[in-house]
Amino acid sequence: MPTTAPAFADVTASDGALRRFLHGLPGVDTVGLEARAASLGTRSVKTTSKAYAIDLAISMIDLTTLEGADTPGKVRALCAKGANPDPTDRTTPRVAAICVYPDMAETAKEALAGTGIKVASVATAFPAGRAALPVKLADVRDAVAAGADEIDMVIDRGAFLSGHYLKVYEEIVAVKAECGDKARLKVIFETGELSTYDNIRRASWLGMLAGADFIKTSTGKVGVNATPPNTLLMLEAVRDFKAQTGIQIGVKPAGGIRTTKDAIKFLVLVNETVGEDWLTNEWFRFGASSLLNDLLMQRQKLSTGRYSGPDYVTVD
Repeated sequence: MPTTAPAFADVTASDGALRRFLHGLPGVDTVGLEARAASLGTRSVKTTSKAYAIDLAISMIDLTTLEGADTPGKVRALCAKGANPDPTDRTTPRVAAICVYPDMAETAKEALAGTGIKVASVATAFPAGRAALPVKLADVRDAVAAGADEIDMVIDRGAFLSGHYLKVYEEIVAVKAECGDKARLKVIFETGELSTYDNIRRASWLGMLAGADFIKTSTGKVGVNATPPNTLLMLEAVRDFKAQTGIQIGVKPAGGIRTTKDAIKFLVLVNETVGEDWLTNEWFRFGASSLLNDLLMQRQKLSTGRYSGPDYVTVD
C-alpha cells in the first residue's frame, strides 16, 4: 500500500528493507538528548510572553476523558468546559479538541456543534492495541461514522519490539485508509514501553512513513508517559522528515503534563527545535485532563494579581 512519502517507497517495500532503514538511522546520544532537554527546560518565560504561552497552551489542549465510568453527561460537561474554559473571562481561548472513546464521539460531536473544536477519538483497541486488525479497523470505522475529526490509534508494541516493523507499518496504513479524508490520524507509540530512545526514533519514522498526521508519545495509561527528552526526540524526527520530504507532521505529548510550568517547557522545546511553524494547534497538541485547570489558575493570577486556587475552576 502507498505511503505519504514517495521518496521512501523503496524502504517500505519489504520487511527486510524497512528493518535496514530503521536500524540504519543514527543512534541517539542519550546524554546529549537529556542534557539539551534539561537545558531548554530552564528557560525563563515572564510577563507578556508567559501570558501568550498560557493562551497558546490552552488552545493546544486535547481535553480528555478516557475512563470506564464516562457517561454522556460527563462528556457534555467536558465539551462545555472546552468551549468556555473560564466563564468569568470570555477572552480565554477554546481548547483544540475533546478526546473520548468511540462510543462517546457522537455525543461530543453534538455538544461541540458550531464551536470549531474537534472531536478526537481513541481507537484500535486503545490502550493496549491487543486486537485483530479487522477489529481495530471496525473501531476506527465506528468512530469516524460517529463524527470523529481525529483518530488516535495505538501501535502494536509487541510486534514493534519483536522487530515486525512491516506489520506495524501496514496496520497504520490500513487505519489511515479508514480515516480517509474525514479524520486526521495520530499514531501513539507508548514511548514508556519502547525501552530505548533508539526505538522511539525508529517508531517516529515508521509512523511518519506510514502516513501519520501526528505522532504521539503515550496513552497516559502507563507509568512513563510524555517526557521532555522523548518529545524532543520526536520533534527532531518530524523536523528531519520535513527536510527530506516536504511533509509536515504534528507532535502530541500526552500523559503526565499537569502544570503551566510543564506546558511552557514543552512549548520552548517546540520553538527551539522545529520553530514557529509548529507553534499552532494544527501541528502541536497536549493530551491532558488536569492541565487546563492549572493554566486557567495561572491565567487568572496574571490578570488579577491573585492566585485564585482550585475551587475557582470546574472539576473535570
